[in-house]
Amino acid sequence: MNWLEFEQNAINKGYSAVCGVDEAGRGPLAGPVCAAAVILPEGVVIDGVNDSKKLSEKKREALFEVIKSTAVSYCIAYSSVEEIEEINILNATKLAMKRAVEGLSVKADYAMIDGNKIPDLSIDAECIVKGDARSMSIACASILAKVSRDRLLYEYAKEYPQYGFDKHKGYGTAMHRDAIRQYGPCPYHRISFLGNILKK
Repeated sequence: MNWLEFEQNAINKGYSAVCGVDEAGRGPLAGPVCAAAVILPEGVVIDGVNDSKKLSEKKREALFEVIKSTAVSYCIAYSSVEEIEEINILNATKLAMKRAVEGLSVKADYAMIDGNKIPDLSIDAECIVKGDARSMSIACASILAKVSRDRLLYEYAKEYPQYGFDKHKGYGTAMHRDAIRQYGPCPYHRISFLGNILKK
């Protein structure tokens, strides 16, 4: 498999700073959605990198530091729970991606977005479905986004230990749903995601 096919295609078209973009946290019942953008040096494949969902937490944590030190530039950005509630999760995800791309210290001239929706960017971009398993830059972005969001949820767990955020990272597990029914939502919960849980 050629991890750099999409990057190379963009470079062949004349782009010089190609970033991969991915998000973590669209599905959970709590916490922000996180996005990351990564520009790698041309031709670089980081050993061990894959779609973040296919890696253990320990492996993701180790790669997090490698990616940050290898990247030409990277940016990690969020859309808050309040923004998710106000503009919906799809728009909040696109906003976090836009912030990540615009926050790069080295300005990208081309963005490869995981999935099938392009955020409102001022640079050329393409969507790559399952890009986190096909593009090195997007896979790196998926790891930065996932690790950053998970670390945030560990902090929430210290503040609200009754919900078990450190175990499920805000996703709707049976344990999490039971805790919401028992204790009600906390300020980090996305109320619009809780309809069925709160009715029971």
